[in-house]
Amino acid sequence: MSESFDVIIIGGGINGTGVARDCALRGLKTLLIEKKDLSGGTTGASSGMVHGGLRYLLYDVKTTKTSSRDSGAIQKMAPFLHFRIPFLFLLKKGKGPPIEFMETFFEVYDRYAKLKNGKKHTRLDGEAIFKIEPGLSSVVTHAISFDEWGVDPYRLCVLNAKDAAQNGAKILLQAEVVGLLMENKEGQRRVTGVCVRDEGGKESAFSGKVILNLAGPWVPKIAKMAGLKIQLRPAKGVHLVFDRRISNMGFATETIDGRSVFLMPYQNTSILGTTDDDFYGDPDHLEVTHDEVAYLLEAVEQVFPDIRKYRVIGTYAGIRPTLYEWGKNEEDLSREHKIFDHEQENVPGCISMAGGKLATFRLMSQELTDLVCKKLRVRKKCETHRRPLPGAEKTISSEQMEAWSMQHEIAPYALWRLHARHGAGMERILRLVEQNPAYKRMICTAEPVLEAEIRYVIDQEWASSLDDLGRRTRLGWGNCQGTDCAWPAALILNELLGRDPQKETRIFLQKRWQSIMPHLQGESIAQEELKQSFIEALGVGA
Repeated sequence: MSESFDVIIIGGGINGTGVARDCALRGLKTLLIEKKDLSGGTTGASSGMVHGGLRYLLYDVKTTKTSSRDSGAIQKMAPFLHFRIPFLFLLKKGKGPPIEFMETFFEVYDRYAKLKNGKKHTRLDGEAIFKIEPGLSSVVTHAISFDEWGVDPYRLCVLNAKDAAQNGAKILLQAEVVGLLMENKEGQRRVTGVCVRDEGGKESAFSGKVILNLAGPWVPKIAKMAGLKIQLRPAKGVHLVFDRRISNMGFATETIDGRSVFLMPYQNTSILGTTDDDFYGDPDHLEVTHDEVAYLLEAVEQVFPDIRKYRVIGTYAGIRPTLYEWGKNEEDLSREHKIFDHEQENVPGCISMAGGKLATFRLMSQELTDLVCKKLRVRKKCETHRRPLPGAEKTISSEQMEAWSMQHEIAPYALWRLHARHGAGMERILRLVEQNPAYKRMICTAEPVLEAEIRYVIDQEWASSLDDLGRRTRLGWGNCQGTDCAWPAALILNELLGRDPQKETRIFLQKRWQSIMPHLQGESIAQEELKQSFIEALGVGA
């Protein structure tokens, strides 16, 4: 007999983990199923911001308001995971609206910015602009400052899943839903469970009172298994990653066709994004093209002339599961979400949700969980906006960090980066160092990442590959792109999980190659030749 649950969630992105947490906190027996890794799809390929939706203010005020309000709530859930990103809105000679108009626009936005702890806008003219951002072109005549908030979307997903698991939820990764269990009574079809295939090819069945389809771009595919049709308008977004923080502030500018793109400092890197193009392919097979890279660089070069002098260390792409609309440009599509209660289509037992954005995930999760509880007659209310995520239970002081640095002989910067990922959870990682001082070894110096952290996320956060380690710790995502740290990390995976270190290293470095290949030019070619020599020296193949 298959194991039975109150709720089965398909999809381990931010919506899936957010709903899993809410359901578990309300006492529902919950199963979350993800065919890859947590945040391995759309969530991980986002811009990494819980922003207020400045541009939506022009045509979708509700999204701006809800995004700003929920951004504030999400920050309170895990303050250590968030970081302020000051932005500049640039105005250029002879282009765009007058500065007075834009000031009025930002005065309106200030009303919503305060909901997400943003500072009020400031107008900058002339030399004041270039003192703050000397790399800007002289075509910039005015600028307006405003705040956004960055977040590590991978860690946000993992922490939601951890809280769900700590409250009884079962997390099943590397397991693909290959079919829905259906029951036919008196001419009515009902979804009663799922059929799942793990990475070894073994199939299992799980029954559930409510099946939630939160598979992002794959929502239509899952719905089709129940004979249902959901039409989305998926859009592809591409980002470039630079090896350092190359600007003091983020700033937005326009592409050749008038779209808005941005360059922003992000953790130890800079991110340039994003495209927004209708996508008709397979979301399991995404590629970044040379044209997409050139399109983004061309846009930023108009206001930041030296952009091509900086080293691009990677590109990434994701698919937005945008709600379907005909006749609109991609960037004008609503970022609202929609819940599809398939009981209204005479197929009870299944609910789908699509659309939305990272900054509204908590609100979306609450709305969907409210519906599930109504169907299952559960009265417990949502508390996700009041309950801290793991690691946010208490604040770590600077004095405590200094003491740990001296006690364990670990560089303060390494500890602060550890805190930025785990918050107070870093205490459990440092206990591993107390048990074995060798675990303070720095495996990845670019981020940095300690051996103790690697062992912790393998044991406590479902990490089972080098890719998983990258998502949880940023290992291999810095300057060396895994050349220095992939092999020693793979040896730890081999020790703890029996993973083939040569295979793990080869797969990881091949993905790094695929990430940089669309931008490969100039000195980066020599860097990649060096990396390939390293791979050959290991005997892991190219």
